[in-house]
Amino acid sequence: MLLALSSALAAISLLAAVPKLLGHPRMRASAAHFGIEWARYRLIGVAELAAAVGVLGGLYWRPVGVAAGVCLAPLLLGAVYQHIRVHEEPRRFLPALVTLAIDAAYLGVALAA
Repeated sequence: MLLALSSALAAISLLAAVPKLLGHPRMRASAAHFGIEWARYRLIGVAELAAAVGVLGGLYWRPVGVAAGVCLAPLLLGAVYQHIRVHEEPRRFLPALVTLAIDAAYLGVALAA
C-alpha cells in the first residue's frame, strides 16, 4: 500500500512541478490569474519536485517521506485557498483536494508502518 501511495503522490507532484519549472505559458497565466509573481510561483514547482523526491526517498528511509508528506499538506491547502480566493468553482480545485486526500492516506500508512 505504501508503494502505491508513494508512487501516486510522487507522480502527481511531478506532473504539477514540471510545467512550473519549465515555465509553461499555462503556468505563467495561472500565476497571473492568482496574482502571484512568476518567480515565486515557480518556487511552488521546486517544492512539488522536492515533495516527489522526498516521498520516493521515504521508501528507503521513512522519516524523509513523512517529512515530505507533512510539508506537502500546507502547499496543497494553499492551492485550495488560492482557488477559493479568486472565486473559482470547486471543479477547478478538486485536483488539489484529491491530492491532499492521497497525501493524508500516505501519511496515515507511513506513520502506521
